[in-house]
Amino acid sequence: MKTTAIIFSLLIAGTVPAWGKAVPSSLIGDHAVLQQNTNARIFGTADPGSKITVTPSWNGKTYTTYTDRTGEWSLAVETPEGSFTPYSITISDGDPVSISDVLVGEVWLASGQSNMQMPLKGFPGCCVEGGYDEITDSGDQAGRIRFFTVPLSQSYTPVDTVPSSWAVPSPETAPEFSAVAWHYANRLLKVLDVPVGIVSAAYGGAKVESWTPRDILETYPDVSLDPKDIEPMVHYYRPMLMYNAMFNPIKNYTVKGIIWYQGCSNVRTWQTYAERLAKMVERWRADIGLGDIPFYAVEIAPYEYDDPAETGKSPLLREAQWKAVEMIPNADMISINDLVEPYERYNIHPGNKAAVGKRLADLALNKTYDRKQYLAGSPRYKSHRFVGNEAWVAIDSPNDGICRNYDIRGFEVAGADRVFHPADSVRLHWQTNEMVVSSKAVAKPVAVRYGFRDFLPGTLHGGNYLPLIPFRTDNWE
Repeated sequence: MKTTAIIFSLLIAGTVPAWGKAVPSSLIGDHAVLQQNTNARIFGTADPGSKITVTPSWNGKTYTTYTDRTGEWSLAVETPEGSFTPYSITISDGDPVSISDVLVGEVWLASGQSNMQMPLKGFPGCCVEGGYDEITDSGDQAGRIRFFTVPLSQSYTPVDTVPSSWAVPSPETAPEFSAVAWHYANRLLKVLDVPVGIVSAAYGGAKVESWTPRDILETYPDVSLDPKDIEPMVHYYRPMLMYNAMFNPIKNYTVKGIIWYQGCSNVRTWQTYAERLAKMVERWRADIGLGDIPFYAVEIAPYEYDDPAETGKSPLLREAQWKAVEMIPNADMISINDLVEPYERYNIHPGNKAAVGKRLADLALNKTYDRKQYLAGSPRYKSHRFVGNEAWVAIDSPNDGICRNYDIRGFEVAGADRVFHPADSVRLHWQTNEMVVSSKAVAKPVAVRYGFRDFLPGTLHGGNYLPLIPFRTDNWE
């Protein structure tokens, strides 16, 4: 653990800019994408008291500010409508610095843990379906998509800069791009026809507490911020350190919204997850300073946990995720209960990242960009009633009803003994849009569940082919 801490310290120490001419943030560099039709922040460091001018080529205007006593400076420039025209920006304190190949379009922050971090090349032993095909063709998007990937790092104190740069897609750079974010960007690009920039800051295994600042964590009785307690932890469980090292240095960059895929490491503490995620998002938005920007999350995938402290807890975490989304303004989530294969039961990194990215993009297109033809919203449980040995479950399906009437898997029913049995009969009652569910093992059901296990993929979809969200009618634990 000491070795890890030293490596992180060296990484962070290497990001401190030298005094001298104006040094823009690494986010304000060649190949960057700036958010369109807004006042985009340009920021960096220089000698304290310096006069800083910024002149973008798209309008030729010169914007002026002064560094503060610590040498930091920041200003906002008006950006035009997005296009594939490369621009330049000149920054000067008397000694000009030129930034080239800057695009203007849509910019999103992609964060969370390993399933957001997972690159197109995959992880060892965990493949991304079609990942190498995307890598091979990635150069086609060189002038259209850009990625800024924040390196894995940790810090006990807030860090202002990060050692990274904007990458242009190519077979050499694309293997490291977040697969979910890549497919998300491609979908937005095709529909909106403007460049898309992704700022990727994800850390495999990170907990929600890892992305939360000190002042909030100090109110959590189960969290210690004493280094002697933090250092022995598995590095990805450490609280606060990713917020300081990976979020703080990018918070001033102007983004349209946030996509988030995280939760697996909080399974055993599902009881506190909803409130803590809501508090994290509230702070992130306050730090970013752009109001209640969109926050779109991914429900954690089915996975067979083998740790006794986690077994059976992931459906409760999924419930907490949906509760959090209800607590967070301008937020929503996609379900991916159907996007795993049977052989992925013990793979926490399922390979179908294309569908995840596309579902997230359709959610953004529908809700953020008002493209209502891109359907969003999974079918979900509405109500239930029991008739003899059958459970009649009403489904609220916002887009063209239910799109399956055979081989419907994922339902379970239980009697008064609270033992759940797989449904051996499931049919759709077309007139009332109810699923009629029964099991020969349960003569008188009192509860029904769908997909409510660590690994129980379902097959029920709505007319937009989005899956039924896992649910339970009971409150048993």
